[in-house]
Amino acid sequence: MAEPSIGTAGAGSTPPTLLVVGAAARDIDDTDPRGWRLGGTVCYASLAAARLGVLVQALVGVDTEASSAAELEILRAAGVELHLVPLQRGPVFDNRQTANGRIQIAHQASDPLPAAALPERWRATETVLLGPVAAELASEWAGAIGPDAFVALAWQGLLRELTVGRRVRRLPLTRTPLVERANALFVSAEDALADASVHGLIGPDQHLVLTHGAYGAVALRLVDGRLAGRYVPPLPRRVAIDTTGTGDVFVAAWLAARLMLGQAAADEEWRPLAIAAATASLNVEASSLIDVPDARAVADVLLRLRGRRRG
Repeated sequence: MAEPSIGTAGAGSTPPTLLVVGAAARDIDDTDPRGWRLGGTVCYASLAAARLGVLVQALVGVDTEASSAAELEILRAAGVELHLVPLQRGPVFDNRQTANGRIQIAHQASDPLPAAALPERWRATETVLLGPVAAELASEWAGAIGPDAFVALAWQGLLRELTVGRRVRRLPLTRTPLVERANALFVSAEDALADASVHGLIGPDQHLVLTHGAYGAVALRLVDGRLAGRYVPPLPRRVAIDTTGTGDVFVAAWLAARLMLGQAAADEEWRPLAIAAATASLNVEASSLIDVPDARAVADVLLRLRGRRRG
């Protein structure tokens, strides 16, 4: 039986397509027989979008170990069309949950994922998520996507300096060719430096979404030269088991909602934010990639919340 989607497409219609690009990360996990589990924006976002009813094409950079990861079969089973690009080195992190948030220790940096690896037939995809985790997407990617495509950028993946054996160093928010190309920018509070200012970093036609775990998220835009924002809390707040991948699930759900809702998402911007917040809220209770929530779970959350408000 097919999973329900969050959209309104009629029976027999073709679901919209999302292209996701990035390197698969290997996250240290002593409970896994391999000593690691597969992660990274490209994996979490691809699976989340597919489980919400979107057709997903994923260009995934993989090192030798990641190339045979069982999690890739989970993505394929969800309907994700994978194109694997061999990397000599892929990103490896030790994500440690603490009372003050997540700490990342770098175990291995990543080779660049070349734009030339993008299949020609995917270059016309109209919605794209560039999902670097270790600055593996260079500026050449700004010109690799069609000029009419809507591009979202997981900005935090460009803000990490990796030195093997050391805590990941956060870099300041900077306007780069990839940032200039993006229509929507997503960054977590833990990856943005505390003294960072978004003034001068958002273009007139860009969205900036800042996620902050248990505090929710805020979406910012420039309106008549001034910042205007919309806040969305976690829907609902939950005790976090593991926050790894939650920001990636948020952006995937936001894009899936935008694709599936069409004009309704443009007219009522709170709808994609609500769906993203509900999906991310569910994901903090997940302990691995396989537990990324699906459309039925998200719909149940939203219906319960709607019932409470009416009551």
